Amino acid sequence: MRITEIVCQILRIENVEAKTASSQDSVLVRVRADTGLEGIGEADSSPEMVKAVIDAPFSHNIATGLRALLVGENPLETDRLWEKMYRATMYCGRRSLVITAMAAIDMALWDLKGKHYQEPIHRLLGGKRHDRILAYASILFGRDGKRTAEIGRRWREAGYQAVKFGWEPMGQNEQLDLDLVRGAREGLGDEGTVLIDAGCVWDARTALRRAHAFADYNIGWLEEPLSPDDYEGYRWLRDRSPVPIASGEEECGRQSFRPLIDQRALDVYQVDLSRNGFTDAMYVKQRVEEIGARLCNHCYTSPVTVAASLHWLSTCRDAFLFEDCVEDSPLRHELTHEKVQAENGFITVPDRPGLGVTLNEEFVASRLVSESR
Repeated sequence: MRITEIVCQILRIENVEAKTASSQDSVLVRVRADTGLEGIGEADSSPEMVKAVIDAPFSHNIATGLRALLVGENPLETDRLWEKMYRATMYCGRRSLVITAMAAIDMALWDLKGKHYQEPIHRLLGGKRHDRILAYASILFGRDGKRTAEIGRRWREAGYQAVKFGWEPMGQNEQLDLDLVRGAREGLGDEGTVLIDAGCVWDARTALRRAHAFADYNIGWLEEPLSPDDYEGYRWLRDRSPVPIASGEEECGRQSFRPLIDQRALDVYQVDLSRNGFTDAMYVKQRVEEIGARLCNHCYTSPVTVAASLHWLSTCRDAFLFEDCVEDSPLRHELTHEKVQAENGFITVPDRPGLGVTLNEEFVASRLVSESR
């Protein structure tokens, strides 16, 4: 079997807003083989930038576009192809953008591999340990505590036992920060699990003060309080914080995660399959489990990444929570024929071959803004 075509498609909804929500556009990668099979993948990154990485022509041996590297290769050889992409982009890659493009291709290769063997990806990864996972509703904060409480009540009534509130407007001042967390706890009641995503807004000492203040509201974790580059700060904070510290969603590939793991800097390592692919996400999983920390997915895009995240997280020993984006976006609800969302607070792992989801081609055509092959 050989790869004959790599198609890159950019989709965008009509009403893109100035907010931290990557469910407003998507870059899909479709890897096609001479057997007629197609695998699909997605990157949570700037779609046009990812497309440029895939489309770029050959420059020299360690700076070239990804499509040129892979056409004619055997799509089943996922580990070797990951290493080939990494080696051939050393001058322009190694972290961030290029890795996200590699992740989308890697996801598509694993989807194609599953379809070839007629097995779900979790079986090819070694076998799932969980048929379903407790999900938390992932949503942005309201403008203040009162509005945040209303949002919390809405998703608690929808059946979620846990809700995560994130990003804007946290970080403007201490009074507002406390008001937001107070509202989150009020909305979920005493029994609900409140998760707080600060959105990379503080220095380590401020984050520690907030962690002590938020502990009074019994939060499940404090996510991304610091800049993602502040590895030493995370280690310092994690050693002193009264609440668990979570981070990792910005990390792209094993090299990016390694300093956090080596320093035991986090309680919860959040891995985004659309920025790491299955190949490197499995490496991260093994390393994190070795140090006794916990794993969770990060996912705020479409059902393609949701399905990929479920396959990966179901193989983890302690899959205690699953991030379930509840943004009201057409990309979140209409991109695939299958609905991949929690019901009564739990989300079920797909069992069909590959990712287990199929694209709604009519929807793709209606939101398509750019395509290359």
